[in-house]
Formats: sequence, structure tokens, C-alpha cells
Amino acid sequence: MIHRIAIAGYRSIRSLTVRLGELTVVTGPNGSGKTNLYRSLRLIASAANGNLNQSLAEEGGFESVLWAGPETIPNEMKRGEVPVQGTLRRKPIALKLAFSADPMSYCIDLGRPVPSNSMFDADPEIKRECIWTGPTPDARSLCVDRKGANLRCRSGKGKWQDIDLHLSRGTSLMTEYADPFAAPEIIVMKEQLRGWRFYDTFRCDSHAPARLPSPQTFTPVMANDGSNLAAALQTIREIGDSHIVEQAIEEAFPGSQLYVQSGESGMQVVLTQPGMLRGLTARELSDGTLRYLLLLAALFSPRPPELLVLNEPETSLHPDLIGPLANMICRAAERSQVIVVSHNQHLVAQLERDEICEPVRLNKETGETIVEGTDLLSQHGWKWPAR
Repeated sequence: MIHRIAIAGYRSIRSLTVRLGELTVVTGPNGSGKTNLYRSLRLIASAANGNLNQSLAEEGGFESVLWAGPETIPNEMKRGEVPVQGTLRRKPIALKLAFSADPMSYCIDLGRPVPSNSMFDADPEIKRECIWTGPTPDARSLCVDRKGANLRCRSGKGKWQDIDLHLSRGTSLMTEYADPFAAPEIIVMKEQLRGWRFYDTFRCDSHAPARLPSPQTFTPVMANDGSNLAAALQTIREIGDSHIVEQAIEEAFPGSQLYVQSGESGMQVVLTQPGMLRGLTARELSDGTLRYLLLLAALFSPRPPELLVLNEPETSLHPDLIGPLANMICRAAERSQVIVVSHNQHLVAQLERDEICEPVRLNKETGETIVEGTDLLSQHGWKWPAR
């Protein structure tokens, strides 16, 4: 389970540490930094998948994702007594992402590369990358340590071993080195991150992949775009908890039944409703109904992830479906750690009723994303590894 995430130098986030629970609900007004928190988690996962630089490029490039405010914000500036202006920089420009978890934790520190004649100088360079045990990185807890292109790993006897490998400047050590004997922690961390699952803004338009027939293939994990929705739902019925699916359908659409039919073109979802002489396929369902089915398939996967992150799952749902959605999320949190990013107060209120829910309310202060209700004590115990 992830206990904390730490972010520094990313868009509206100058420096932020957020405590997580089994079910964490992130909310706040528009522009408060909810999406930036969500994207930062995706960036951490992209390091394990080998596409960190590609993900940053899709966001506009390294320079565009950096914190654009002053390095420090004095109290006079926060009170409006002096204008917001640049201060004398004392630390190097950096984008830092990290999380502390059981059994192991991870951080990555990205910075500007040494200028050269390359056309790819806009790509960032990994300055430091660490894996450790325990809540914070220190000399005793570190087990994998990267500085620039150099890598060292701690042996089973506790001694450091330098790895004879020159790491690429923008590629995570998780994609460049794998040795189950010299550094099993790297393999464990890579698999942990690759197991994180993100679902964000399912397409429900007339040409959405979820409206098309699915290949007739065993599907324990639904694709991010819902293109295998029918196969995923049928897999849940066959090897998962079919009762919980029926319960979720009854809560949302009383008297309705969901089933999957197969044909020459593949598998497709059919929903029968009271008073109708035939069932409706995915092509005929409303946007809100289709989205609900997509969320159902994502939340009740027979192969639950360690971490499931939902970004504004309430989009296009009728208010009557918010309660059933909240119930599904709470059930999913019994099997996976769940993070929900939402500004729908009805959904937030429903989720906060669950005793395992950890509410996180973001806001902006002098252009900086902050967590409401926190103080310096709540940030105690976190320290970034020095370059």
C-alpha cells in the first residue's frame, strides 16, 4: 500500500506531500491542481514502462511542465504585501516524483542535461533515482541508488556493488537493468508500477471503441479505452464475482439485466430494461449508461490492481447514478488501493461516509497547489535525496 506521494517542481505543484489511505478522494475547485496530481502519478508509472520522456513530450516538453513560480514564496508575498516575483535561486531546477509504500518506495529526480549540440537537449536527464525500504530514503534504507549514469545496488550482505553499466540519461533504471540476484528490488518495483491502473475520461461518443464488438478473448483487465468492454464483462461473469455485477446493475437500473452475446463480429454488451421488447446493444446505450458499464468493468476486474486511479469518473453520469457509482468504488477499495479525483460534491460526500476514506482537498495559494488543513508537522519526515 502507498502511504505518501511527494511531488516537487511540477506545474502548479511547487512542493507537496500527500498522505493516502485505502480509499483516497482528491477534490478541490477548478484549477486547484487535481489533474496535476493525477498526471504526476501517471508519470511515475511511465518510468517503469520506458516512456517517461514520451509522456513529458506529450505534455508539451520538460520546460513546460516545470513549476513556473518563484523557488520560494515568502510570507510577505503570500499576504500580498509584495508582488510575486522571482527570488535568488539556490537549488537546481528539478522535477521530483516519489512515493513511499510497503514493501518498497521509489523516487526520481529529473533536471536539465548538460548542453550539447544534440537536437534532443530538451529531453530531461535523470539526476537521481532511488529504491528503498521504509518511509523515507536514508543511508541505511537505500537498496538501489542511481546518480546520473552510474548505478549501485546493495547486496544481500548489505554491501554496495557498483554495476558495470552506463545508464541512458533519460531512461529509468527499471528499463535498463534487470538482475534477479544482484538487484531483485528493481524487478519488484518495476512490476509494482506496471500494475498500477489508470482510467480517465472514457470516450462514449458514437464512434467510441466501447460501442464496437469486442474480440472474443479472455480479458481479466479492461483496456484503457474500453475497446474490450464486452469481453471484460464476460470474464468477470465467468471467473469473477458475477453477483456483484448483478447488484451494481440493479442499483443503477432497477429491473434491468446485463448480458453478453457473441456473433461473427465478436462479443457485444446487451442491456435489457423493463418495458422494452428487446435489449439495447452498446451502440444504442446513452453516454451515461455506457460510462457506468465501463466503470463497472474497471472496478470489478477479476485481477484487481495494487493501485487503481480514477480521474473524474462522474463525467456524463446522471445524478441518480452517483450513489451506485460510489458503492462500486467502495467495494473496489476492499480489494485495491483506490484514488478518486473528482469535483462532484455528491460523489465526494458519498465516498467520505466510508470509514476507510482519506479526503484530500486541494486549493491554490499564490499560484501554488496546497492541501487544505495541513501544517508543517504533516509534512515532517520526508526528505528528498540530494543530487
